[in-house]
Amino acid sequence: MSDQLSQLKQLTTVVADTGDFAAIKLYQPQDATTNPSLILKTIEQAQYRHLAAEALQWAAATTEGDARITLAADKLAVLIGQQLMAQVPGYVSTEVDARLSFDTMATIEKAHQLLELYQAQGSDISRVLIKIAATWEGIQAARVLEQQGVRCNLTLIFSFAQARACAEAGSYLISPFVGRILDWYKKQQPEQDFSGEQDPGVLFVRRVYQYFKTHRYPTIVMGASFRNSEEIRQLAGCDRLTISPALLQELANSTGQITRRLHADVPAAATPATLTEAQFRWQMLEDQMASDKLQEGIRQFAADQQKLEQILRGL
Repeated sequence: MSDQLSQLKQLTTVVADTGDFAAIKLYQPQDATTNPSLILKTIEQAQYRHLAAEALQWAAATTEGDARITLAADKLAVLIGQQLMAQVPGYVSTEVDARLSFDTMATIEKAHQLLELYQAQGSDISRVLIKIAATWEGIQAARVLEQQGVRCNLTLIFSFAQARACAEAGSYLISPFVGRILDWYKKQQPEQDFSGEQDPGVLFVRRVYQYFKTHRYPTIVMGASFRNSEEIRQLAGCDRLTISPALLQELANSTGQITRRLHADVPAAATPATLTEAQFRWQMLEDQMASDKLQEGIRQFAADQQKLEQILRGL
């Protein structure tokens, strides 16, 4: 019997959730995703520090002051993304600054700036996914970008309202955060058994997946933020799964049978009326878990972006 990673690749598209080039070379995923936290982790390693120096040198020749650091951070994300593109055959996701999560126009502008940086590097921008936090403002930015031909990965998905609004906006892909949903419920109900099929993050992704397939939304569902390999096995058959190097290694070293858990072949149903902004905001308000984790995720990515900029200032 083949290892579980090889089996999983037969059922779903495997994506590497890392900026570690060595891990990507080892596990050969189809796509790669990054975020400010992963870029920070990458640049803290000595072997990748030269990319920061390159970004700073380029930015210094372009602008000055605080703008130089902001531009260098964008350039660094693109340099890492470019190297990832050289190692995977598919898409690379590059994230818009989380501090723009509540500004639709600034998000659109930043997306185009990142794509311009990729173009300047000679990269194929058709393989870049612009990663945006799934606030109402971020989803509206994605609506515009998708109409302009820019494919988007809507991230920090914790609620059904977010997932549905993204699909209705025509988003190319969404990233529901399985493990962070589990974290919240375990904190609230520490005695509860959330293993296997009882994992709330797993149940959420299954619900979204079936809804998208039933209503024939083309938006790709990519489970993310896994806490253990069982969550991954429970979602075998999902469109995509983005997995950390540690869990990729665990799957590669395991030989038990993996079976398909999600099926796209379901009866079609009529498309419901589009979710309004008022409905979206009310449903988010009623969902404490989603509200808590979305705000926490944005704060965390913003903090890591600031740490990255501090490192750049110190070089």
